[in-house]
Amino acid sequence: MIIPDTKDWTWVLERPCTGCGLDTAAVARQDVAAMVRANAASWADLLAGDAAPPRERPRPDVWSPLEYACHVRDVFSLFAIRLELMLTQDDPVFPNWDQDETAVAEDYGSQDPARVGVELAHRAEALARAFERVDGAGWARTGSRSDGASFTVESFARYLVHDVVHHLHDVTGVTSE
Repeated sequence: MIIPDTKDWTWVLERPCTGCGLDTAAVARQDVAAMVRANAASWADLLAGDAAPPRERPRPDVWSPLEYACHVRDVFSLFAIRLELMLTQDDPVFPNWDQDETAVAEDYGSQDPARVGVELAHRAEALARAFERVDGAGWARTGSRSDGASFTVESFARYLVHDVVHHLHDVTGVTSE
């Protein structure tokens, strides 16, 4: 059984992640789109490879590579929606999203890895393009989660990059340089 992650991960905007090694402060906003695309390509390679069965959980309380990939696919969609809200509304509060509930409801573990890889790539590309369209003033627009965590588009972008890089680390063990 997966234990829901209730940690507040916004601290990664202030200091390097001790798990995956990513220093979000070093992420330049103009690099976010390329980083999203590179992350998606890594997931596609992982889902297409034979190194580890994508459905197999390393432990009962840890998602399988396929489940992580489904989550990252959905994160790309969620962040595209939230980015659009930030760019079109004044300081929106994002609708709640329960990632663990979604994983169960969508039965992540039984989805087709090839299809997940394609969907993940498409959603990553849409999000990357959305970030490429952000202009100078747009990076300072704001939005908040219902738990009170506030972001600018720029900090939101760095938070996103950490999320998907960290999940790739969860599966591969590879740390950021």
